[in-house]
Amino acid sequence: MGKKYEAAKAKVEEGRTYDLEAGFKLVPETICAKFDETVEVSGRLGVDPKHPEQMVRGTVVLPHGIGKKVRVLVFAKGEKEAEAKEAGADYIGAEELMEKVNKGWLDFDAIVATPDIMGAVGKLGKVLGPRGLMPNPKLGTVTFDVKKAVHDLKAGKVEFRVDKAGNIHVPVGKASFGGAKLKDNFMALMEAIVKAKPASSKGTYVRSLFVSTTMGPSIRLDPVEIRDIFK
Repeated sequence: MGKKYEAAKAKVEEGRTYDLEAGFKLVPETICAKFDETVEVSGRLGVDPKHPEQMVRGTVVLPHGIGKKVRVLVFAKGEKEAEAKEAGADYIGAEELMEKVNKGWLDFDAIVATPDIMGAVGKLGKVLGPRGLMPNPKLGTVTFDVKKAVHDLKAGKVEFRVDKAGNIHVPVGKASFGGAKLKDNFMALMEAIVKAKPASSKGTYVRSLFVSTTMGPSIRLDPVEIRDIFK
């Protein structure tokens, strides 16, 4: 580990569980890189994703965005193309764009598609699926309300989803946001995650929480505080 990392790590008390106010205040002090590091929240939920009904997945629009320009591609035809352009989509089209994607073009961060065109988009599953880019009605990216979908993505809409072990990893902004804005984004994320709790999940739902910058050390947050807030 480099000297910058060791200096940042020294600011985090070993073995301490931080309350939210102190934890997020500390985050900007743990940066190690010259670039504006992404801040990510990770944790473990009391679910077993092996059971489909316990798969926790959803989206949330963070109040302060994620500090990144999101390039949105829209697959649509007719009047929905004009709607996508008005909403600020970066790339708009149908068959020609699909062919371009099928050949390996992936210079975008998210895709919105109208339901009537999903039959053709589905053929791109092998290209888009492994990269988490496939439009999904549950995530609001397969819709005729193209304007809202594009606006949400541009505003800082993020997806959360548990992995096979019940863990989550979600970006909540940039270190330059400062502790207060990062905490706001975190609270919006946690509210969405708590609302997505499966009815079949028993026992403690939010079991552990950590926050860290791209290159910095992890800061352990108090899950009890979250459980008390979102009872």
